[in-house]
Amino acid sequence: MTRIFIDADACPVKDEVYRVAARYNLGVFVVSNRLIAVPDQPGIERIVVDAGPDVADDWIAERAGAGDVVITADIPLAARCVANKASVLEPKGRELDGDAIGMALAVRNLMDDLRSTGTITTGSAPFSRADRSTFLSALDRIVVRLRKSVRVTPPRPPAGGW
Repeated sequence: MTRIFIDADACPVKDEVYRVAARYNLGVFVVSNRLIAVPDQPGIERIVVDAGPDVADDWIAERAGAGDVVITADIPLAARCVANKASVLEPKGRELDGDAIGMALAVRNLMDDLRSTGTITTGSAPFSRADRSTFLSALDRIVVRLRKSVRVTPPRPPAGGW
């Protein structure tokens, strides 16, 4: 069964995830290192991990696998989850898969280097309504794809028939 893991500390699309999860009856893990309000809705579980670098990332990466969806803007976490065969979606709606994760890591490392030398000091564009819409469409598309990939094979009749 598909589960959704949210890297929740700075995630701007938690409410959208809750709506999609309710529509498809999916479990959601809201993972953070501080207390975050979550709706009192079946299937949504708040996970508060110890403070520290990458503790929430480790919790998610150790549990997310094939058939699961991870929502994160953290590229190293995304790479770990893609390696575990999870589907990864950024809050702005870009899916990171085996083909895209290498480029995303390279761009992240380049931007870190440029920022550390003072060459680039601006961040990414602010989160917009269009980003929210793109995210919702992408999440719905991924969930539908994952549900279709889980084919239930009907039982075979015994050798002598039913």
